[in-house]
Parts: sequence; structure tokens; C-alpha cells
Amino acid sequence: MKLNILRLLVVTLVCACAVMLITHTRAQNSSVNPKFAVSLSSLGMAVPSQTPAAPVAPKEKTVEQARTNIKVLNGLPDSQLVPVMNYMAASLGVRCNYCHVNKSGQWDYPADDKEEKLTARVMIKMVLDTNKTTFRGNTEVSCYTCHRGRTSPTTMPLPLTLPSPRPQPSPRPAGEATATPAPTPAGPTADQILAKYLDALGGPAAIDKLKTLVMKGTYTGANGEALSYEIYMAAPDKFAIIVTTPQGTIERGFDGKVGWERGPRGVTELAPGVLAGLKEKFLFYSNIKLKEQFTQMRVGRRDKIGDHEVIIIGARTADNRREQLYFDAQSGLLLRRVRYTPTMIGVIPEQTDFDDYRDVEGVKFPFTVKVAAVEVGNPLATRSYTEIKLNVAIDDSKFKMPAAPAKPASP
Repeated sequence: MKLNILRLLVVTLVCACAVMLITHTRAQNSSVNPKFAVSLSSLGMAVPSQTPAAPVAPKEKTVEQARTNIKVLNGLPDSQLVPVMNYMAASLGVRCNYCHVNKSGQWDYPADDKEEKLTARVMIKMVLDTNKTTFRGNTEVSCYTCHRGRTSPTTMPLPLTLPSPRPQPSPRPAGEATATPAPTPAGPTADQILAKYLDALGGPAAIDKLKTLVMKGTYTGANGEALSYEIYMAAPDKFAIIVTTPQGTIERGFDGKVGWERGPRGVTELAPGVLAGLKEKFLFYSNIKLKEQFTQMRVGRRDKIGDHEVIIIGARTADNRREQLYFDAQSGLLLRRVRYTPTMIGVIPEQTDFDDYRDVEGVKFPFTVKVAAVEVGNPLATRSYTEIKLNVAIDDSKFKMPAAPAKPASP
């Protein structure tokens, strides 16, 4: 009798497990969630009867997937490798050959011949471990924290900085009443600052009439050589950049879908990280319509850039990247923009300064743009424009990826 009861219990449990498994499987294959269906219909898209396999966006390769002999930077996006190398070099005040091998003009980056490269791996691991264990994974410590532009860490606070003595208040005459300080007036909000900026440029109506933009001038790098430089833009997301160098012409473009480069070595598609960096600078409204680019904005302190008093807005993008925007307190124009790129070994800044604003058909544009980056070979680049034209016809082929040159036929 007991054995029969036990067998019945086992059969019941097996059936229950089967029912749960079938129910779970059907739930996974059921139709689209109603909330998601409403979202699709609101976008004018047909709602499928069943959820199709979600398209997987191509992910950027990590350094260990794209390169060889990577030991401690595993997981770093490949597009961040060069910025990270520049950041480390600038932090120590050195160039690439400090750690890497150059044989007869040819770089052998994977080689481990130099002791400095092996030491760098130890230091990188120390930085990663410190941030992980002490700062809960936040990048608070970097190479620059200790090195400050020297190959050996700075260990002593020399020269000593002595605090200035506090000024003593003047004695108040006997019987004089204490004056009540006037209340500090509230400053402008972020929305008001951005609205003033659009008005300073020419107003929303004039800006909305912009369809194309052609800018020509020169590009001057750290070596002082001025190169011919052209930019073609079409709203909202197409651009082409042409730089003429002694070695040949280099072109980069984006047609709204594909980013590409054409140079002496041929035509190639841009890596996702490189294209993202170009979009930040050259999408049509990237430095005009700022409010749409951020999910958080907060008015910060006041400062000065040269003779200009500026109001600073701290902002964050949807992917949690920080920026600081500096607006002229009087004119309302954007004078500086600082972007911060978080990486596993430090936060890398890039500063863009806008100067020499001029009126072009009712809209103001900066004719001088300076970019300061943590880049060993070219820390400062200046784009100086001599000609800016609005709403001129631009052939769409200017933005399309050129066809690769045909290979010569075999003899």
C-alpha cells in the first residue's frame, strides 16, 4: 500500500514538472507584449503576430579579439586602444617608443622586448585592481594620479604650497548696526541658457532653415603645417571631410548609414568607435541643438575664459558620458565644450574651443575651432575657416562610400 502511494506521488510530480516546462516554453514563444505592441504602432510600424528574433547589433571588437599579445587590457573596445595609449604616454611625458619597439622604421607593437612595456602591464593591473577594490569599480585612480607627466611617480609635495593668511575684517564702530546682506538673485536655468544660445546664433527660425553647410579653410596640427580643409554637411546626419596633405588627399564621410575613409591606401569602412567620434563633431546640429543630446543638465559654477565670464553647464548623455558646456555670460555664445570618455584606466578629456563668431546670412558660426586632446603627436589642432556657405546644393554622391578601385587584370 505504501509502495503504491509512493509511486502515485512520483507520477504526480513528474506530470507537474512537465506542465510547468510546457507553460514556460509557450510563454517564451507567445505573441508580443501589449505594451511593446503599442510602442511599435505609435512609430507607424506593423506589429508582428509573433515576436521575431531580435536583430543583434554588431558589437565592436575588443582589443584581444582584434590584436595579438594583449595581456591586461582585455575587454577594452578596440577603438579606445589608441586614445588609451596616448593617455598613458601623456601621463608619463613620453612617446610610443618608450615602451614599444621600432625596427628600421617599422613598429612591432606586440613585441615584449622592452622592460618598460612589462612594467606598464604591472602598473595597469595595479590601477585596475585599485579602482575595483577601493573605489567599487569607478575609475578614480589613473596613471596621471601619480606620474603627473614624469616617468617616475611624484612622491613628495614639493615645492610646498603655503596657504594665504585670511583677511581680517575691519573693526565696526561702536553702535553701528549690522547690515543685512542682500539676497543673491537666482541665476538662469539650463533651459534659459540654451534658449539664449539659440537666439545668439540667430534664432530657432533661422536655424531651422539650414539644410546644407559648406566650410573651407585650413587645418593646422601641432607641427604648425597648415593643410587645406573642407567640410560638407547636409541635415540631419550626412557629412564629408576632405584634407589635402603632402602625402595625398584623405576623405572621410557618412551617408546616414555607412561611415568610410578614402586615402592613399584605398577605401575602407570606418570602425564603429571612429565613426562615433566623428559624429560627435560633424553631425549637422552637433554644436547647435544641444538640449536634445543630453538626458541631464545642471547649471554649475561661473568661470572665465580669457576676458569672457562664462556660465558652465554640466551634462550627461544617455550612455552616461559627462560633458561641460561653457557659455559666454554676456553674448550667450558657446565658447568651450569638454567631453569626457571613461575607459578602464582613466577618464580621457577632449576640449573644443569656439572663437571668432561671424554672421553668415543671419546665423553666427565660429570661424576658429581649436581641439585640445590627450594625443602625444598632435595635442592641439586648429580649424580656421575662410569661407562658410549655407544652403548650397551638394550632390548626394559626396557622402556615399566610393567604390574600391578595380584590381588590375592578371597577365
